[in-house]
Amino acid sequence: MRRSEPSIWLLMLLAAVVATTPLAIDMYLPAMPMMADELDTHIGTVQQSLSIFLAAYGIGMLLFGPLADMLGRRPLAVFGLTGFILASIALSLVDSIEWFLGWRAMQALAGAAASVVVPGIIRHLYQQHTAKGMSYVSMIMMLAPLVAPAMGSGIIWLASWQAIFLFLALYGAVVVGFSWRFLPEINNDSTQQRPAFFSGYVKVFRHRAAWPDIASSMFASFAFFCFLTAVSFVYIGYFGVSEQMFALLFGFNVLALMSANLLNSRLVVRFGPQRMLRCGLVVALCCASLLCGFNYLGLGLWYTVFTIAPLMASLGLMATNADAMIIMQFPHNSGTATAVIGTLRFGSGALAGPLLAWFYTGDALPFSMLMLSGVLAIGLSQLWRQLAHSGSSAAA
Repeated sequence: MRRSEPSIWLLMLLAAVVATTPLAIDMYLPAMPMMADELDTHIGTVQQSLSIFLAAYGIGMLLFGPLADMLGRRPLAVFGLTGFILASIALSLVDSIEWFLGWRAMQALAGAAASVVVPGIIRHLYQQHTAKGMSYVSMIMMLAPLVAPAMGSGIIWLASWQAIFLFLALYGAVVVGFSWRFLPEINNDSTQQRPAFFSGYVKVFRHRAAWPDIASSMFASFAFFCFLTAVSFVYIGYFGVSEQMFALLFGFNVLALMSANLLNSRLVVRFGPQRMLRCGLVVALCCASLLCGFNYLGLGLWYTVFTIAPLMASLGLMATNADAMIIMQFPHNSGTATAVIGTLRFGSGALAGPLLAWFYTGDALPFSMLMLSGVLAIGLSQLWRQLAHSGSSAAA
């Protein structure tokens, strides 16, 4: 008997849980100069809070991924959201940069505890159609980075930067209330022994069939973080657009990502996640190559705009389907697999900034070349997958 699909309300709840992270990352960005003045510190020190958040989030994924498999998804989500609320309130009360950085790390750890449970729940709900469920949740969740900077600007215009973190606490309180009431629990098969903390990691890393997809997800994230790191310089510093136009162009790319997830949710059941990933790879190779050519020739803004948008959409398409194929291979260790994916994603993304600084030339060519290198690495990972699959078929 075919299992009925989850309601749109449950998908929105799962997206809301994941959205705690992009909201916490993006909402306070417009307030950084004001925070530096009021906390009597350098703007660079405030900017370090973003790196601390990402590092703590990656550590939290490693810690809480196996705990999700051991303790259950719903209790860990409620625990993480509660911690997120308390840390957000504390951030609104700090009077020194040292306390701000410390509570920022705690906010990231709590956010990781909440968001690490979501892919496992999606896999439980959608089974072999996990990629479809992840596309739906990703599409809804993309609203957060789309509106977060504008929301942060509006809040500091009406109140102060502290109100941003009070808003995050209020958001977390609403989400934890709905999670307590409606978030489903996943009960392991009674014949399946609950995994020990490190045994899940051993199982994930020993499962060689998943390595190419893990590598594909990692390199897609690297290319995506190259965009996030360089986009403000490329659009504002190099092409000279205004801050208002930058917000529109950034939103255009987010809409492209949302459209790709909507398309994937409609087609992945018919064609499968592997074929959808390969379609995304073809589009990404074409767009990344064109982007490099346009920037090498020094062509205008709109050549870059209309190649980046489909490139970002294809990166989202590849990442979503790669993640789905990974999660489907670990029905009893989905939390641990999610932790591995998340940690490698943030680790590879952290390389984007130093590499862009190393290859800096004052134009947009290094950014486009690094994005192309990430896409080529995805292609090599998928070739590795195909060769491994052909080898195992021949051996059988």
